[in-house]
Amino acid sequence: MLPIALLPTTADQAPLVRNLYQFYAYESSDWEQEDVEVDGRFYIHDEHLQRYWQDEGWGAYLVLADGFIAGFVLVERSELPGIHALELADLFILKKYRRQGIGQAVALQLLGGEGDWLLRCYAHDAPAVAFCSAVLANLSRPAQAITLTDEPDLLSFLVSGARH
Repeated sequence: MLPIALLPTTADQAPLVRNLYQFYAYESSDWEQEDVEVDGRFYIHDEHLQRYWQDEGWGAYLVLADGFIAGFVLVERSELPGIHALELADLFILKKYRRQGIGQAVALQLLGGEGDWLLRCYAHDAPAVAFCSAVLANLSRPAQAITLTDEPDLLSFLVSGARH
């Protein structure tokens, strides 16, 4: 596998993350039923995007493979009642770098870090469900399926900070 690195971004890199997010939105548009705006781009809520550089516990990271941008990952501090965890909110790997274990390595690196984590995937996104299942099977920490009512189409898993 290629050498992988997670590079924290800064607010001045927001346009780069915004551009990469267009690919992510395109790939999920079939099951999310999203259309492009009149400018030919998918909608991005800019105020939400800015939170990745402003809010405590939030962050946007570039995924580098052999020094090249291979994707991104967005991390949020959960705002759901009773959930005190970081959430692996969005993970996107460019097609060129898929099926090489990069996404799973990134997810395992993050979820294997400190504290509790929330991992969620859309039940209608079969590749995402398969990816989440593979990640959960390879974790070195306990994870349990939980039921949250904020978005019924999401499968949710709480990854505990305790180690096996």
